[in-house]
Amino acid sequence: MRIDLSTINPGIIAPEILLLAVGMLILIAGNIIKNRGVIAYTAFLALLAAIFLSIQRWNNPESGFYGMVQVDNFAVLFKVIFLSASAITLLMARNYLQGRSLERPEFYALLLFSAVGMMTMASSSDLIVIFLGLEIMSVPLYVMAGFARHDPNSNESGIKYFIIGAFATAFLLYGIALIYGAAGTTDLRTIAAELSFLRVHSGLFLYTGAFLVLIGFGFKVAAVPFHMWVPDVYQGAPTPVTAYFSVAPKAAGFAALLRILIFGFAQIPEITSLLWILAFLTMTVGNILAIYQSNIKRMLAYSSIAHAGYILVALTAGGEGAVSSAVYYLLAYTFFNLGAFTVITIIDSRIGSNALIDEMKGLSGCHPYLAALLALFMLALSGFPPTAGFFGKFYIFSEAVRSGYIWLAVIGVMNSFVSVYYYFRVVVAAYFGKPEQEFRPVAYRPALLLALLITATGTLLLGFFPQYWVELSRATMFPFL
Repeated sequence: MRIDLSTINPGIIAPEILLLAVGMLILIAGNIIKNRGVIAYTAFLALLAAIFLSIQRWNNPESGFYGMVQVDNFAVLFKVIFLSASAITLLMARNYLQGRSLERPEFYALLLFSAVGMMTMASSSDLIVIFLGLEIMSVPLYVMAGFARHDPNSNESGIKYFIIGAFATAFLLYGIALIYGAAGTTDLRTIAAELSFLRVHSGLFLYTGAFLVLIGFGFKVAAVPFHMWVPDVYQGAPTPVTAYFSVAPKAAGFAALLRILIFGFAQIPEITSLLWILAFLTMTVGNILAIYQSNIKRMLAYSSIAHAGYILVALTAGGEGAVSSAVYYLLAYTFFNLGAFTVITIIDSRIGSNALIDEMKGLSGCHPYLAALLALFMLALSGFPPTAGFFGKFYIFSEAVRSGYIWLAVIGVMNSFVSVYYYFRVVVAAYFGKPEQEFRPVAYRPALLLALLITATGTLLLGFFPQYWVELSRATMFPFL
């Protein structure tokens, strides 16, 4: 086989190459440079540089590596989501890691390597490359979940995440193998072009493979009934790592699902029926179980399951409007969910904290601005105007009604009302709860304040000017719809 060097274009993966280089440099120099701040901010600057390089590709689509890598608007926007989530997580993590004596240079390298895997998933149109990106993303996450190696809960979190992740990977890889057996290729563009023929002549392999791929990604995005790992992993992992889990891997899973379902298997009605069931179960189970949680990390774990259900509503509806509303919602969710976790990280950084909702009691009296930001993020999560959470749900449910999925939209709205209860429990505790003992002080650092500023600004900007961001999300759809 002759290698066509003209298709190998390293320039289109410049952000990924940059992050890999900086990550390896951190691993090599981490034990030499004793100033951990230099390492942390080197990683932060690398993430900012990667965002800049990614944005340069907006409205300038290009492919390479035999067409397996597609750097289009879709890939660019998702890369910005992953990199922004990574940068905000890095800002909130350092104070927490220092307070818990966990700061080691490999944390920042793992964060960069995981972001590279996510970016690979979003910019690939080949199932094998998507799988490779998934593994590059997942392995660092397994280590990050158990990063507090002297904490039994963190060890349990890492082991559970690893075992369930390997289990999900097996489903995904077997599904890809069956699709390859049906189509003779793993290229999504070829599969889409020959889909009608494949459904007639290789329907059993094709349907079974697509079903197994959906199960594999169902684990990754925490869709019910593949959600059982989420609460334990979120509770046991260090709080900044939990924040990262709740946003970035979920967005990467949905980016890959959008590539596969919208680009490759858009014309299979059986997939739509499965997505309807998954959306209904995920929204309902996530919201109901969140009501009974006393640990705020565990509550937000079930909350993240419910939010995955809302995005599955958009995937069920299909079409340009629904898919762009899902992209908008993922962008908005990145800001207000990471904002909530930043507040929780500040409080959980105190010695002896167990991240309980009751620990929020008395927050408004000692730290009124922090309590106000917590209330803002909880309002956004529950979907109150004029936050981005309201418009995200509004656009998704509107598109579901427009596509004829009226009952699914009604169920989604009812679930949103249910979520108000457990989100407002946190606000009530912060403003009206009487602490059993004096509220212990919290430490503010410039990095934490910057993380709060970015997340609060993003939550409000996407809420006050939703149409602009929806149109921006719609611009990512032109390769597909």
